[in-house]
Amino acid sequence: MSRLIIISNRLPVTIDKKDGELFYHPSAGGLATGLNSLSDDLDTVWVGWPGKIIEEEWEKPAIKKSLSARNLVPVFLNRDEVELYYEGFSNKIIWPHFHYFTQYTTYKDEYWEAYKQVNEKFAEEITSIVKEGDKIWIHDYQLLLLPRLVREQFPEISIGFFLHIPFPSYEVFRILPWRRELLDGVLGADLIGFHTFGYIRHFLSAVYRISGHEHSFGKLNVENRIINVDVFPMGIDYDKYAFPEKQLVDKETKRQFLKKETKIILSIDRLDYTKGIPERIKAYGKFLKQYPEYIGKVTLVMIVVPSRSNVDQYQDLKNEVDTLVGRLVGAYGSFDWEPILYFYRSFSFLDLTALYKVADIALITPLRDGMNLVAKEFIAAKERNKKGVLILSEMAGVSDELIDAIIVNPHDSNDIVSALVKALEMDASEQKRRLESMQSKLKINTVGHWAKTFIEELTEMEKQKNKMVKKLSVGSDDRMRLVNDYTNAENKLIILDYDGTLMDFQTDPKAVIPDDDLMGLLFGIKNKEGNKLVIISGRDRNTLDEWMSPLDLDMAAEHGVWVKKNNNWKTAKNLVSAWKNKVRPVLNNLVERTPGSFIEEKDYSLAWHYRKIDKDLSEKRIREYRDVLQYLTANLDLQVLEGNKVVEIKNAGVNKGKAALGWINEKKWDFILAIGDDHTDEDIFKALPKNSYTIKVGLQQTQARYHLLSVTDVRELLNELIAI
Repeated sequence: MSRLIIISNRLPVTIDKKDGELFYHPSAGGLATGLNSLSDDLDTVWVGWPGKIIEEEWEKPAIKKSLSARNLVPVFLNRDEVELYYEGFSNKIIWPHFHYFTQYTTYKDEYWEAYKQVNEKFAEEITSIVKEGDKIWIHDYQLLLLPRLVREQFPEISIGFFLHIPFPSYEVFRILPWRRELLDGVLGADLIGFHTFGYIRHFLSAVYRISGHEHSFGKLNVENRIINVDVFPMGIDYDKYAFPEKQLVDKETKRQFLKKETKIILSIDRLDYTKGIPERIKAYGKFLKQYPEYIGKVTLVMIVVPSRSNVDQYQDLKNEVDTLVGRLVGAYGSFDWEPILYFYRSFSFLDLTALYKVADIALITPLRDGMNLVAKEFIAAKERNKKGVLILSEMAGVSDELIDAIIVNPHDSNDIVSALVKALEMDASEQKRRLESMQSKLKINTVGHWAKTFIEELTEMEKQKNKMVKKLSVGSDDRMRLVNDYTNAENKLIILDYDGTLMDFQTDPKAVIPDDDLMGLLFGIKNKEGNKLVIISGRDRNTLDEWMSPLDLDMAAEHGVWVKKNNNWKTAKNLVSAWKNKVRPVLNNLVERTPGSFIEEKDYSLAWHYRKIDKDLSEKRIREYRDVLQYLTANLDLQVLEGNKVVEIKNAGVNKGKAALGWINEKKWDFILAIGDDHTDEDIFKALPKNSYTIKVGLQQTQARYHLLSVTDVRELLNELIAI
């Protein structure tokens, strides 16, 4: 049976000690519920902190033994680690920063050192229990460094990571002093999950701008690994809230709080500055002022669950909330009606579900929230009576799913006031229609479905890695077949692209002069008996001559415009260059509007390079100018070619495939190998006989038979052929 090792900051149990005896209590939470619903085909082991500082060393073995019986593995943290790693870096740096409250971010090196040390402590514990075939699923912001640490110890293991809080925009994330280390830590995973596409967009933008990795449809190529970044919105245990085991009496619950006629507006949050509690109270007060006809007819039942009461910002927030509630009650309260019922404590599941059922409106307006499961719980609890309205902040991740709620800007008090009026005036049929629409989604996208989908995708990633990328891994059947065919052939043609195939891309195209290792590699291939080595590149002929002259190679430049055989360059027939005078002004305008891009002029082509500019800006410019260039070139027998971070205009009818035919037709080859990385190399793959070995560098769709992930992989394969 395969195993799933789950790692989170906290275990799904809490340890208490009374009269010298240890007690273990299950911790409530959606994560535990979802993971408990996974298939029995998976044996799960959970690693995390048991939630209590164990001062006595002799108690640790007993705790380990007791937890082991539950498939739980404790990571013990001392007092300093809890203070610096958890309360410090996790909750005074990552939490406020990722929620856009940078004014509360405390940058301290000792927090960072503790964060690293605790992540390393988790990694050590995982290392001691990992077995072959295990999958690892790491959770949340306290363990951002852990995927990389585990990857370093187990390069081939399958690792998933899920972030349960928002990922901020690049402009906010870049402020962090440890931004690169945190990103590199997460990029140790194979599958990275977020609640919403917006968070994915921010993450991929940060990865591109800080770590330099460009994605293709959410997939990244990092250190010869495919990483998939995808959306997995977390759900709830729907039936638990829709059909609680204990039947709840709605009328009795309501009578505990209010008069029968009073409408209940329900607000439930943990005490946190991200939840927008003061803003909500102020908006409610504004509502009562602008619509006095509702005084005595509505009551805001506000539950605030205590949290981090020893942190200054939370103490200040508690004082602010208390003050605002007091002012509101003083301004509008009377002997027989209170505008707000404020509870600063936690409620039991039964009491919460009872409130969900009787509440007329749920007012959920966080300033920033990763998901917010309270909104989903409220909707599920309305399964039977189909009455109730959800007012929901657009800043909560759940707003992407619950589009039938009344969506508001939590910073706009007028928007919230209008939403309250709309909710109170909404007729029963409209309430039912909206609720049923949202309920139909929540019934499918449960927390169990969330966990199952993530693990299935992680498993699929494993299969794809073995199926596509690993086809030419050392020792694979395909690799051995290629090497064997090469060894047994007498006449061998090897066609290689240059940029992105033999040398990694650089922001400066002139900075990819072949290094000594590459020159030695090409020299070895060229001089091996029976080999014919050809370089076919988009580079101009002068650059290729300058770089490759010591090797005396056959080459094609400018995608086949120039062909060099027997040390003699010849151009293709019927080429013209007068058209450049018409196209050049358009490209000059493009450069002027796009700082960092530039034009490269070749004998019979013009190329616009955008390697140094923002990916989104380059895509915008390409969309803007594509039609203009197509129109200009339509009657000039020209072709607009989109390559890797370059757009090139050249004579039509000339391409790498036609250039390759010149060497393919020279003789009967026993073995043909072609390797390239971008669109222009597809013409070579199409031109070659079907039994040729064609290899695409990267993850893009291709006509090639095989994939290699990187320039490093290409060089390793070529070195293997030399060694034969």
